[in-house]
Parts: sequence; C-alpha cells; structure tokens
Amino acid sequence: MDWLNYHHLFYFWTTAREGGVARAAEALSLAQPTISAQVKQLEEALGERLFVRRGRGLALTSTGEMVFAYAEEIFSLGREMMGAVRQGVTDRPLRLHVGLVDAVPKTLARALLRPALALPRPVHLTVSEGKLVDLVADLVVHRLDVVLSDARVQGSLAQRVYHHELGDCGVTFLARGRVATGLRRGFPQSLDGAPAILPTENTALRASLDRWFAAHGLRPRLVAEVEDSALIKDLAEDGLGFFAVPNLVADEVRRRHRMGLVGATEECRESVVVISAERRLTHPAVQAVTSVTRDRLRA
Repeated sequence: MDWLNYHHLFYFWTTAREGGVARAAEALSLAQPTISAQVKQLEEALGERLFVRRGRGLALTSTGEMVFAYAEEIFSLGREMMGAVRQGVTDRPLRLHVGLVDAVPKTLARALLRPALALPRPVHLTVSEGKLVDLVADLVVHRLDVVLSDARVQGSLAQRVYHHELGDCGVTFLARGRVATGLRRGFPQSLDGAPAILPTENTALRASLDRWFAAHGLRPRLVAEVEDSALIKDLAEDGLGFFAVPNLVADEVRRRHRMGLVGATEECRESVVVISAERRLTHPAVQAVTSVTRDRLRA
C-alpha cells in the first residue's frame, strides 16, 4: 500500500495557499530550500508535477489543483476533529459541498437543500454559486460533491460527469398587487406588451419562456434582464413588472414576497438536474435531496 506523507502534503498545501515558496517559507518560519525539497518529494511520490513556472511565480497543474482540493478537505477535517475533541462532540457532521448554478432561483435552491439539513445526523453544508461550466470544473477535481443545475452541461466536460435528472415542473407568473390583478384578466394574452422582469438569455428558464411566448404570439415589454433571481423579486416588489418562478416554489414565493398570481402554464418547464462525478449518488445528504425532490416533482 502506498502511504501518503502528510508533512509533504502540508508543505505543498501551504505553498499553494500562500501563492509561492517564499511566502510559504515565511508563514512556516522555514528556509525556502526546505519547502521546495518537501514539495519535490511529494511530486516524486505521486509521479506527477504539481506546479509549473508561470512568469516569476508558480501555478498549479491540473493534478496540482486536484491534490490541493483533497488537501483542503484533509486539513479542514483535521481542524474539525480537533475542535470536536475539545468540545466533547461525538457525532461528526456530514460535510456536503454543493455547487449552485446562479440561474437556479434561490427559493428553489432552498427547497432542494432543505431535506439534506433535515437529516437526523448534523450536516455541514457549504454552497458555492457560479456559472455551470466553472462549477462542473470544480466538481471534476473533487472540490464539490454535486452541482445543482437547471440544465445539463455541454461540451467536453459532459463526458467527465454524470447527470441525474430529478424531473421538471411548470411555471407560474407572479407580480405585485395591481399589476397582477390587471394581468390576471385575459391571461396569457394579457402578457403581450406587459412589463416583464426576465432571467438573462443564457439561462434554461429564459429559453423556455421565449419559446412559450413565441408559441402564443406574445411579446412582453422587457423592463429588465437579471441573472440574480433574488434581484428579480426585489424589482417585482417595486411593481416594475411580472416574473416567472417554478410551480414547485410558487406558493412560497407568493407568501414571502407578497405577490399576486397572474397565471400558470405547464407548457413552459423548469428542470432540476443534479450533476456528480460518480455514476451512483452515495452521499446520504445528496440521496435525501434527490429522493424528496423527485417525489415533489412527481406530485
């Protein structure tokens, strides 16, 4: 069995975090040749280069990025263990690192993650938000356990991950007070020329909405295109126009943001996709998320 030298890993991890050998040596109060030698021994043990020279500094190779992600987890667990021992904790929390595609509505993300946090065993949840391609790249090097998305990833990355489609649901249109009342009459034709706050064109929901508008001959007046779903709701609260949310969370959004119902359609769909680096989902918290979400979408 090959044994990992954690001293070598620690020096590599510190060098990567500090941005170079000189800063790592200063942080650890060691000579630079000592740090360099330890990192070199780790590279020899792994049979891979972890750093490459870039200008006057160092940059991680793809293998280096993967090893750094594991090192982050290892030393984070070490700190967690020491804290648990000092505090007398005997039930270690499950760690769940989730990537959330920024196009996924925050209310929907909250509903998706709620089953994980409701498990009998404590869960330490970390959520990173970003673009689908960036999050899947982090998933491939094991910085994330799963990615929650509204669409499948395309291109070469798609060959390195597995897509678990949990289902989809229709869309509900909401607006504030008088705006909702006026648009509810004659829906969906009432949306033609009506002020709209829509997600940006690079999102799956926007593509689905545009197809639905076109099929019904509707041309809403675009007030704003916004990536952040929370900001969409804030603008709608100011009475600037109508917006769309997945049916799965429409009631919750109406209550939390005091919105009125405009109408709903099953022709326009919002999908929920879990992306993983493994074929089978084995993490207990992820299994809870997928099971509950599938049941709710089927219902």
